[in-house]
Amino acid sequence: MGSNHHRLTYAVDLVFCIDATLSMDHILDMVKKNALNFYSDLTALMTQKNKTVEKLRIRLVAFRDYMYDGKEAMTMTDFFQLPEQAANFEACVRSIQPKGGGDDPEDGLEALAYAMKSNWNRDAARSRHVIVVWSDDGTHKLGYGKKSTFYPKGMPADFAALSDWWGSRANPSEIMDQASKRLLLFTPDKPGWSDVRENWDRVIHYVSEAGKGLEHCDYEMILEAIANSIA
Repeated sequence: MGSNHHRLTYAVDLVFCIDATLSMDHILDMVKKNALNFYSDLTALMTQKNKTVEKLRIRLVAFRDYMYDGKEAMTMTDFFQLPEQAANFEACVRSIQPKGGGDDPEDGLEALAYAMKSNWNRDAARSRHVIVVWSDDGTHKLGYGKKSTFYPKGMPADFAALSDWWGSRANPSEIMDQASKRLLLFTPDKPGWSDVRENWDRVIHYVSEAGKGLEHCDYEMILEAIANSIA
């Protein structure tokens, strides 16, 4: 009996929520640089952990600030199937330029809401729905940007309502699958992100220094964090 018999097979959906303001060019450059290799690098690491990624899809939510950036506050893609659509994924990442932002906090909680409403794969026997967030600052309160004509409809009313989307108090079958969900934060210990860490389950917070652009976030560390979340 070969070792493959014991290998766990997963369908993995990843949503990368990236603060796309000016100070985040390092993270954007890193994601751009590794976009084409992401599938092979992650599957190799998973193989070491005796797990197999059978299906991998990835989408992007790049966020800024509705009050300051208007229609450029949020950029979203559909899911890309990797490795088949790796070139399309890379082209999409390359099109996101770090700019804008205005005041220090951004609209990261709205980005999380968009990520949660992704068209998740719910058919696989063993799935992981992983949201990864990178930001070098805190977030505005949910709804801070409502005065902007570009603020989206259908957002949760407040942080408690957003928490219901993550938790099981809303209709979980419509938003997050409670067994599959994982949230990885590469963010400072600042309002918004600290609230998420303290109130939600299945969250891992890799605390970064505010205003530093996340230079310490290297690719291997991120890969390892994602691989560990698929367990």
